[in-house]
Amino acid sequence: METSALDFFLPENLNANLPPEKRGLRRDQVRMMTLNRKTGDIKHDRFFNLPLFLQPGDLIILNNSRTIPASLQSRWLRSGVQISNRVEIRLARRIFDDTWEAFIIANPVRVGDTLRFSEKLTATVIAEKESSPLKTIKFNKNGSELLNLIYVLGAPIRYEYIEQPWDLNYYQNVFATHPGSVEMPSAGRAFSWELLFQLKKNGIQVDFIQLHTGLSYLLEGHMDPKENPEEYHISPHTMEKILKAHSSGNRIIAVGTTVVRALESAARNGELSGATNLYINQQSSLKIVDGIITGLHEPKASHLDMLTAFLPEHQLLHAYHQAIQEGYLWHEFGDMNLII
Repeated sequence: METSALDFFLPENLNANLPPEKRGLRRDQVRMMTLNRKTGDIKHDRFFNLPLFLQPGDLIILNNSRTIPASLQSRWLRSGVQISNRVEIRLARRIFDDTWEAFIIANPVRVGDTLRFSEKLTATVIAEKESSPLKTIKFNKNGSELLNLIYVLGAPIRYEYIEQPWDLNYYQNVFATHPGSVEMPSAGRAFSWELLFQLKKNGIQVDFIQLHTGLSYLLEGHMDPKENPEEYHISPHTMEKILKAHSSGNRIIAVGTTVVRALESAARNGELSGATNLYINQQSSLKIVDGIITGLHEPKASHLDMLTAFLPEHQLLHAYHQAIQEGYLWHEFGDMNLII
């Protein structure tokens, strides 16, 4: 889904095409633009100084989902006849242990077509929807056996601004534990163990939820969040901690738009586990989240709509124009934005 209002020109040289480590930086040395929700003030710093902008008692919520190598190459067969010997399949969302929604980068496949990834792994196209570019595919393996084969055969999903492939480790957050995200929950990438320890030392609380991020971008544009449900899980202990901090007047700071969606969904429906397709924009009243740590989002991205729930559009666009003038870097290997 795209917005019409939040548009701006992003110079191509501001697309981060290298991980920070390949630019001579530690993860937590990327730049950080801080926006004050009350005053609109903008400050520029480095991410390792995050503790200076927070207060004892604040609670940071991170997404501990781990990225899987969700881009797979396959042969495409119809009625046993090979149509193409190399088709890219991008996994989008797990439905069952052996069934996924996927984006197949090829001429339209049909229900009944076969995708052959290796001698051990195949999948059959079992469903399609007129309103969606995604197909439902059913693998011949399931559970941990399927996941192991995906790790052997797959590669991280890579978009056009990343000029060369990078190892899966570059797409992992240091604290990630539960495999399932097809794209890195990239707002957490700049956290190092040293920074996490420093936050706790300063009396700033840290806890985790799990939301497996789905495919957000297709060849022709962004996925509509309303049509892109994502599976989340919040433990009762974590929710109790969130509610206690919230009632005590401490700030809840979500790391990433995925965490905002999960927490606000739970606050609205009372369910600690489920799938969320919650769409948040300037008309939304945030019930539990007070601040967000996120990357910089490209023009017309639906993520920008969510940020207008924290800041008025004109303030957000002013800050983004300043970030462009200052040479901030965009996307998953880029710089960070704290709105609080």
